Amino acid sequence: MNTAPIEPAALTFTDDGVPFSARYGDIYHPRAGALTQARHVFIQGNDLPARWQGRERFVVLETGFGLGHNFLATWQAWRDDPQRCARLVFISIEAHPLTDDELAAAHAGSALPELTAELQRAWPPLTPNLHSLSFDDGRVRLLLALGDVQAWLPELVASVDAFYLDGFAPARNPRMWDQRVCKALSRVAAPGATLATWSAARALGKHLTSAGFDVRLGQGTGGKRDITLARFAPVFTPRRAPARVSAAAGAEPRALIIGAGLAGCATAWALAAEGWRSTLFERHPQIASEASGNPAGLFHGIVNAQDGVHARFNRAAALMARPAVQRAIEAHRVAGAVDGLLRLEGDALVAAMQATLSAVGLPTGYVQVLACEQASALSGLALSHPAWFYPGGGWVQPAGLARAWLERAAPLVEVRCAANVQALRRTPSGWCLLDASGTVLDEASTVVLANAGAAMQLLGAPGWPVEKVRGQISLLPSTALTLPRIPVAGAGYLLPELAGGHAMFGATAQRFDDDASVRDDDHRANLAQLGRLLGHHVNADPVAMQGRTAWRWSAVDRLPLIGAVPDTDAAAKRLDQPRFVPRVPGLFVFTALGSRGITWSALGAQLLAAIITGAPAPLEASLIDAVDPARFVSRRARRSTRA
Repeated sequence: MNTAPIEPAALTFTDDGVPFSARYGDIYHPRAGALTQARHVFIQGNDLPARWQGRERFVVLETGFGLGHNFLATWQAWRDDPQRCARLVFISIEAHPLTDDELAAAHAGSALPELTAELQRAWPPLTPNLHSLSFDDGRVRLLLALGDVQAWLPELVASVDAFYLDGFAPARNPRMWDQRVCKALSRVAAPGATLATWSAARALGKHLTSAGFDVRLGQGTGGKRDITLARFAPVFTPRRAPARVSAAAGAEPRALIIGAGLAGCATAWALAAEGWRSTLFERHPQIASEASGNPAGLFHGIVNAQDGVHARFNRAAALMARPAVQRAIEAHRVAGAVDGLLRLEGDALVAAMQATLSAVGLPTGYVQVLACEQASALSGLALSHPAWFYPGGGWVQPAGLARAWLERAAPLVEVRCAANVQALRRTPSGWCLLDASGTVLDEASTVVLANAGAAMQLLGAPGWPVEKVRGQISLLPSTALTLPRIPVAGAGYLLPELAGGHAMFGATAQRFDDDASVRDDDHRANLAQLGRLLGHHVNADPVAMQGRTAWRWSAVDRLPLIGAVPDTDAAAKRLDQPRFVPRVPGLFVFTALGSRGITWSALGAQLLAAIITGAPAPLEASLIDAVDPARFVSRRARRSTRA
């Protein structure tokens, strides 16, 4: 998916106070009121709340978020219904979203003040992403896709129960109502899905009919005689790609997760949010004992001029990491801060950095360019290089974050420490986990391998190019040097003062090195790296320093492995795209987080939970393919075809 800078709404109001778009020359809602239209056209038109009652999950897809009234009205209807579904997912696409100030102005004097205030607090930076906003302790989720509707619809991975077709009039904004849009709706429609819209345009009815919907007119409201209602009833429903089918459909809602580091604990939390129970198996006496056991770690996004796969995935992950870390700090007493992070840019020129940012069009709420003087003032250090400032970045204790996820997953999670899984055995009903003596530790139909490099051992030789990298951090008394107010990263990193009065910096990166000891030479390397970061020599005795060594696992393309394990022995018509590669039933992997475990774990876990349970994915299809372990199968297949 090619991204483009987001152009905000530029909201104005008519003389009688109705919100108006100068861009489209049209009002946002009828003068009778946005909530009146939302309830009559979209909620009643889709036979809600009756259709969601008794359901585990109900999914709505809206083609124009606008001012957000349809979401707010649906959320309130869900709250008011004692027989509501367990989870409501509302997906909405918006090309021109409101700024923070516009959102506040649009809802001044709102009839739903509590919900409006929650939406305003959660409102994201206006980046071209699928933003995942969580409400009512995760039972209501808004997936807000910012960008063009025709670009976004093919990227959504979901099974939709009800469609809200909303937007400016077809004559004013034809791209939102044409045949391509209607065809794209049919691709994600669940059996029996319904559709409602205030438009009664004859061309729209024809487009919907050709896309497999039975169309009829309903009674209008607010001065409109007719509205369009429809039900999805296609003559032929094409089969979905293997990676787009709920991988555990019909299975017991329970998973066995091997590894209780950041990946495993986050997965338990994400599955619990979907109503699944899980049991974690950790070979060490306590959770987060390996790479997740460092005293602290960083999280932040990245920027590149092409806004390619790495930048988009890291941005999506960083946007989801921030609220997870913030909640861990505020509700679970975890050490950390979400006050921002500086990433120095070496010898880069501020003008060149600003040109890149302008070309990509990222907002200041996500990233800013700071000259060295500004970076120095923000950090409290005398820095000699310009920096990217990520307002949503920061640092956290990884083990504390892992613990917070388990606390959020309670009571749907059980943790079994000192339980070393040595082998997997496939059974008619699923998988057995075996210890070194061959004793069965547990059995279930769904297993997640979140145990870093040990996942490769359990899978045999999966054919994924993953590297083991040794890293050593260094610790000094905080009085030994001036520490920054916020983390400073670049060639190495330096954190604010940690508990116990420590300064933490590093880290080394050595391949093919299995030495677990803390080495003086590595302290020297970290000191030299710190000197380059700060622009001056740091005088310290390596022999007297403390440190910690751990290993991180990285795929050669520097993206994680998240998804169902490919079945390379199964026959397949197509292997050129990861989504078409057959899968081993019930077996999943979440590994190769490298040095970005904190940044990637929340998004990766929610993506994996969606793959397992069939929930709407929090990531667009092209990025799901980019982190799918089957991507390496597809690359080999394409090389073979070219040869």
